[in-house]
Amino acid sequence: MSTPPDNAISENLRRLRKNKNYSLEKISKLTDLSLNTVAKIESGINSNPTYETLQKLALALGVEVNDLIK
Repeated sequence: MSTPPDNAISENLRRLRKNKNYSLEKISKLTDLSLNTVAKIESGINSNPTYETLQKLALALGVEVNDLIK
């Protein structure tokens, strides 16, 4: 298995999601984003999601957008 790219957003999303015990599917439903979109962000394939997408993810995880991008 290859290592994911060095991407703060993907690493933070994965960590915060796992801390909440949320599946990718649950995040997808909470954010009204497609499962594919959430998976691509978490895997680092999409390393530059829109601010609106980051806001949805942060809201679903109960954090600030800054917590996803730092």
